[in-house]
Amino acid sequence: MNRSLAIGILVLGSCAAGAQETPPTMVPPPTVDDSHASSSSEKAVLAGGCYWGTQGLFEHVKGIKRVVAGFTGGHNDEDGGAESVQITFDPKVLSYGRLLQIFFSMHDPTQLDRQGPDVGSGYRSDIFYMNDDQRRIAQAYVAQLDQSKVFPKKIVTRIDPLPAFNPVDLSQQDFMIKNPHMEYIEVNDVPKLQSLKRFFPASYRALPLQYW
Repeated sequence: MNRSLAIGILVLGSCAAGAQETPPTMVPPPTVDDSHASSSSEKAVLAGGCYWGTQGLFEHVKGIKRVVAGFTGGHNDEDGGAESVQITFDPKVLSYGRLLQIFFSMHDPTQLDRQGPDVGSGYRSDIFYMNDDQRRIAQAYVAQLDQSKVFPKKIVTRIDPLPAFNPVDLSQQDFMIKNPHMEYIEVNDVPKLQSLKRFFPASYRALPLQYW
């Protein structure tokens, strides 16, 4: 969400101007995945709109150890940075492909440089791969979903090598947990959380992780 509106929203209780986010779509699992995890800890960096909701959703997924909100490739929405989350997960519990399945199910990857009411390149859909395996899985999955026409339009999610990830300050971490009744959260993110529980019951964590 536009940080310039944050103070006004907290005071006035009004969400960002514009359309509500697209309802989640349950997508099929990837046919290409990493099924031979040798480590108990791996990281992934994903961008799928405002990091308030993205962080809040992934904090409810089993197999994830930590979720940090931040900007990738910049420090804000205006300098080329993408609102992102850095996810630390156990690939023996949650594969990278399964993580991407949740990612694609919970946001609209056909919207270019926006998600619902939030518009600009900072809200783009982007997968920042950290190694060749992540790149291979992500590219194969996008091709699979496009070919099967899960979405009515072509996926515009970028797949880029990971540049610098810059965490935001503490006041912006766990924003969804801290502000569950903000109108923006209730309109755009709470319905996604309900869909996460319905789509992925075996992976849903009722008590969310927290930044600290």
